[in-house]
Amino acid sequence: MEQTPKMTLAGKILSGLLVAFMALSAFGKLSAQPPVVEMFVQKLGFAAEKLPVIAALELACAIVFAVPQTALVGAILISCYFGGAVASHVRISDPFVGPVVFGALPWVALMLREPRLRALLPFLR
Repeated sequence: MEQTPKMTLAGKILSGLLVAFMALSAFGKLSAQPPVVEMFVQKLGFAAEKLPVIAALELACAIVFAVPQTALVGAILISCYFGGAVASHVRISDPFVGPVVFGALPWVALMLREPRLRALLPFLR
């Protein structure tokens, strides 16, 4: 599949939306918004003092993904971050489709932006 400007643009838009979502989520954790604290403490069972650590990790993953030269490493980190979110939700028998989708989004965005990455997948040749 040949790279088109529309594919590149779609990948950049998807990447931007993902980074913006993760940044907003991190700032919600850092500002200790009551619904966020309630979900993490009462529902997921985390200690409230761990929220800044989780927010910093989330923000770091988003920043690494946002830099074009490190986007591949960022995609790996984001997938790992959301893998932990999936595990947290599975542990309490909570729906986990959201973290699965967000864990896959950086790869979809990179596939759209980078033809060399698509070349690695035999079913996309």
